[in-house]
Amino acid sequence: MKIKLKHIVFLIMLASLGSIFYGLTLEEEHPQAPKYIGGGTIGLFLVAMPLFLWKESKSKNMKDYMLTKENIKKMQEKEDKKTKY
Repeated sequence: MKIKLKHIVFLIMLASLGSIFYGLTLEEEHPQAPKYIGGGTIGLFLVAMPLFLWKESKSKNMKDYMLTKENIKKMQEKEDKKTKY
């Protein structure tokens, strides 16, 4: 059975959100509550988000997103076409 990266990212996200929610439902004076909240936050922002961004940007060409003279001219041409009509 082949597990795709999107499923792994989704499971990490669910586990992180579950950990945060569990930490928030514990009593305020419980010594483990901040650890659950912090662990869920770390899982969400330092594990799940970079994996998601890496997965989504793998198939993209970074030259298309750079501000080069050619890309600036293309954007200006698109603006001119939109304003003419």
